[in-house]
Amino acid sequence: MTGSEAPPSFRLAYVPGVTPDKWVRIWNERLPDVPLALTQVPAAGAPGVLLDGGADAGLVRLPVDRTLLSAIPLYTETTVVLIPRDHLVTAADEVTVADLADEIVLHPLDDVLGWERLPGRPALERPATTADAVELVAAGIGVLLVPLSLARLHHRKDLTYRTVTDAPASGVALSWPEDAHTDLVEDFIGIVRGRTVNSTRGRQPEPARSKGGKQTSGKQTAGKQTSGKQAAGKQTGGARRGTGGSHRGATGGNGKGRSGGRGGKPRRP
Repeated sequence: MTGSEAPPSFRLAYVPGVTPDKWVRIWNERLPDVPLALTQVPAAGAPGVLLDGGADAGLVRLPVDRTLLSAIPLYTETTVVLIPRDHLVTAADEVTVADLADEIVLHPLDDVLGWERLPGRPALERPATTADAVELVAAGIGVLLVPLSLARLHHRKDLTYRTVTDAPASGVALSWPEDAHTDLVEDFIGIVRGRTVNSTRGRQPEPARSKGGKQTSGKQTAGKQTSGKQAAGKQTGGARRGTGGSHRGATGGNGKGRSGGRGGKPRRP
């Protein structure tokens, strides 16, 4: 590595409500020499951060533009209604959108549920953020529907929540630019998908190694083959020498046998 080259690193963006802690821990265990930098970004701004090169990958909320970004859906969150602890809705374990028809339902500008038709009655103004909407719920101005993770993120002792069974849900995905599928991105994909550390998917397998830990090269293999031929040659030579000796022995034996057949003693001159 030259002085102008930076050491490898991986930049992961994530949206509010998503907790990447488990995956980050596994990354640090498997790739301790590659630092992972986390950056929290607004849900609406996450695709732009990825496309502008501000992060290598991101844990984002669906949908995303699939013509520009690749995405692997990870899970879908339950939607809940955030309410004061003394609200009538707390009498039920779960509610429907119709149960909120008479409520003022706050709709912040950073809403992530993608309503086709908002439930309840609209507020006079839309809060700028989900955090602002939570403050209005605490003040008794209205109620707020959010993914469960956001309700937990903005937890307050004076507020609680109930599941809304028929509300739109928010999906979370791992996403990265379509033209930037790097080896490090593939490593993180393997982590979120639960691949084992020995999995070679997406990577070229390492060269085969001998028992001593050295790579087996083509030359070494060829050399072994040549040695085999040389050994075969030696065996052939030995067989030939052995054949010659056997032939001489056979001839000598026959000669003696013939002489022995004529009386067993040499003729006198």
